[in-house]
Amino acid sequence: MATPKQDVIQKYRVHEKDTGSPEVQVALLTERINHLTAHFKSHKKDHSSRRGLLKMVGRRAKLLKYLAREDRTRYQAVIDKLGLRK
Repeated sequence: MATPKQDVIQKYRVHEKDTGSPEVQVALLTERINHLTAHFKSHKKDHSSRRGLLKMVGRRAKLLKYLAREDRTRYQAVIDKLGLRK
């Protein structure tokens, strides 16, 4: 049985042994960001976790900026797949 992390890696990987490409990293961060966002709906005063969320959002933004600079088509594919940038 695959873990949710392994499922995300398999869905967004570029090649068979890929675990660290920008696409995979962005997808994993997005998964964690969505999970924490749901957590904050019921735990409004959890400020220490909110700081971690903001750091993750910043890291994801940096990765997306890198991907947009290096390969625009891969960037567009990731944005479309994850439903980011409305």
